[in-house]
Amino acid sequence: MHPSAMENGRLFFSTYFEASTPALILDIGSQDVNGSLRQLAPPGARYVGLDFAAGRGVDVVLDDPYRLPFDDGVADVVVSSSCFEHVDMFWLTFNEVLRVLKPDGLFYLNAPSNGEFHRYPVDCWRFYPDAGEALVRWGTRSGYRPALLESFTTYQHLDIWNDFVAIFVKDADCAMHHADCMLDRIERYMNGRRYGVEGILNPQAATEDGARLHALTGHAKPQQ
Repeated sequence: MHPSAMENGRLFFSTYFEASTPALILDIGSQDVNGSLRQLAPPGARYVGLDFAAGRGVDVVLDDPYRLPFDDGVADVVVSSSCFEHVDMFWLTFNEVLRVLKPDGLFYLNAPSNGEFHRYPVDCWRFYPDAGEALVRWGTRSGYRPALLESFTTYQHLDIWNDFVAIFVKDADCAMHHADCMLDRIERYMNGRRYGVEGILNPQAATEDGARLHALTGHAKPQQ
């Protein structure tokens, strides 16, 4: 858990939940490595950590990464930080998240938008500004009605990672139940999206390591 990922999780819980919320929170990729989202959750919540291997912070070891051992519509929140890049077919996991959420339930996703190759046990993906809307389209095609409440990419903080952060609600009819946004509480971000707002907020073509590379090679922007 790198510093910016921890801070993003803290901001998610403080924005979307009251301190005493008695929510059921499922954490996909919950193993505590230099910290865990569990320590940021509302104290009144029931927190269940899921991972593909046993370890500190793991309550349930998943036999199948594409099948969560919960009934339909039981979870208030699903969170996943620094995990989806390691899931071969993360879009199938996204459908499982939608299945287990309540209609107004939220999915918090934090995944890298840049960074070094780091296998755990594989490293397959990076997430860019259109990823949230693409997942909404996939969920809709799969028979659900999700909406992207907000997404953005963070600037680096004490490490190499630019995080892609996205918040989804299971049923688009419940989008207006969640009026507060993390975007209202952060000063610097790039490539933001917000429910009901057209276009990309604070657009930037390159993440910080990409911008440095372009400066070194003399290119002002990525080659098309």
